[in-house]
Amino acid sequence: MIFRQPRYSKEEFARRGNEIYESQVRSQVEESNYGKIVAIDIETGAFEVADTPMEAVDRLYQRKPDAQPWVIRIGHRAVFRFGSRSLKKFI
Repeated sequence: MIFRQPRYSKEEFARRGNEIYESQVRSQVEESNYGKIVAIDIETGAFEVADTPMEAVDRLYQRKPDAQPWVIRIGHRAVFRFGSRSLKKFI
């Protein structure tokens, strides 16, 4: 079994992950994958899209075994939702 260790603080993970998603990944995935999960390697920008977080991260690890994955739900502000309010952006 491989034990992967984070190399960044939680804040740095979030900053890098969101920055890469907004600048590189979003335009490639958002239109046809709404509600799916994207796992992004915060060091290389490599990413994988899947229906579940585990599936997306597993695919990313297959391509990049040493990846530092950041996970986000496409078209939403969070991967999971707690409670009855939607996190979807309303105009």
